[in-house]
Amino acid sequence: MAVPYGSDKNGLICGFLFTGDAAGTAVDLKRACEWLAGNERGFVWLHFNLSDIQAETWMKANLDAAPEFFEALHESSRSTRIEDAHEALVAVVNDVAFEFAFDPAQIETLWVCAGPRLAVTARVHALRSIDRLRQHVKDGERFDSSVAFLNHLLHDQGEVLAHIVRDATLQVDSIEDSLLRGRLQRKRVELGSLRRVLVRLQRLLAPEPGALFRLLRLPPRWIAAHDLEELRQSTEEFSLNIRDCHELQERIKLLQEEIAAQLGEQTNRNLFTLTVVTVLALPINIVAGLLGMNVGGIPLAQDPHGFHVIVGFIVGFTVVAAWLAFRKRD
Repeated sequence: MAVPYGSDKNGLICGFLFTGDAAGTAVDLKRACEWLAGNERGFVWLHFNLSDIQAETWMKANLDAAPEFFEALHESSRSTRIEDAHEALVAVVNDVAFEFAFDPAQIETLWVCAGPRLAVTARVHALRSIDRLRQHVKDGERFDSSVAFLNHLLHDQGEVLAHIVRDATLQVDSIEDSLLRGRLQRKRVELGSLRRVLVRLQRLLAPEPGALFRLLRLPPRWIAAHDLEELRQSTEEFSLNIRDCHELQERIKLLQEEIAAQLGEQTNRNLFTLTVVTVLALPINIVAGLLGMNVGGIPLAQDPHGFHVIVGFIVGFTVVAAWLAFRKRD
């Protein structure tokens, strides 16, 4: 069955049926509901577009999803977490939009409900990790359980984050090279933007440790031991990516401090030069003001060498003042 483009009238973007060791086969909502009504082994994955107003209504009316899943759709807190909801796992996963361009506004949320025979995902905007997962399924990727499917989703999300950190590292390397060559330009602004993106990625994508600890300590009985171990490894790999993200933030912070120090040093040099020029021009301004007064008693007014005397005095004073100023600077 061909996978339709976009979503249907009930918000379904794609649906796949996984049975045993076979690759996933595309299904529509009617076929998925018929299969869920039986007792066959395997699970169904249904992916919905929440921008369609019919999607949530249809899910509530036709799917046996955990109530916590629908509550999470309307919660203001969107931090990444995985929670045990009785006979299902409810996950809130933050990811970047498909056309991500290092803009904090392009971080979006994916909601997941994984049970023994049903996996439901829902989003508002297209996301990179879920798009990669869809492509893997189309290429023949097999999943023996919904938890294995969730583990693969977390692994793909971790790879997306690692790719973002690598791209950000390349940008930081380029800015650092420009800094070493003395070409600041707008690099400080670019570093600030990168740091804001990484801070928000770390805050939203890092899994909540409390909920994850409770899940790993007391997992639902229907989750196989190897799936639980894969889930633990996926979260550990994700933690490594978050650590790399934090280290890159510290590197950006150091570069920002170095740029600020260079800008401060350059400002001080400019102020010193301006001060020296002002001091050197001070004698001639004072003398010109005194000699320009139209009053009697001006010294050397009748002396034929008076002009040369005044000029010599000004030049000598200026040389001495310049020597003292630059000696202080050295």
